[in-house]
Amino acid sequence: MPELVDTRIEDARWADVGLENIAQIACGAALKCLGMDPAEFEISLLGCDDATIAALNRDFRDKPVATNVLSWPSVDWAAAAPGATPKVPIADPEDDNELGDIAIAFDTCEREAKEAEISASAHVSHLLVHATLHLLGYDHISDKDAALMEGLEVEILATLGIRDPYCNVTNKNDGKTGKD
Repeated sequence: MPELVDTRIEDARWADVGLENIAQIACGAALKCLGMDPAEFEISLLGCDDATIAALNRDFRDKPVATNVLSWPSVDWAAAAPGATPKVPIADPEDDNELGDIAIAFDTCEREAKEAEISASAHVSHLLVHATLHLLGYDHISDKDAALMEGLEVEILATLGIRDPYCNVTNKNDGKTGKD
């Protein structure tokens, strides 16, 4: 049986971080939290650098800058109303059950982890949980959606022994506490 996350390493620095293993654990934890069997689904992951993710961000979001992580769901599972829970995909034994694609940028992730004074593996785990939830229809556009998604992220990360990434986060631009 194939693994949940099919990882393609484009930037060799990801191998040193253990991206493939982190992805199996973090993405699997997200699915398990939602009552899904990770063995029945598939996610494609690209471990790249800032130049590649900036090009992807430009091509798909018209934002020509590097970002930490991007996701492209195979199916739009978004809920009908802000703050509502998206429908959970049900595995089809006749299908590959591809949830979508994720790209993650080494340079940005490394910089953010250092700035937040957390381990690279904890930060990457958070970003992969976040991206997996995006594949499953969760978002943070409205305050209600953000509260739902961030609550799930905190719950999932706790199962992995990772602290709440939204607790005591300081925005260095204005000194206020809040989410990133």
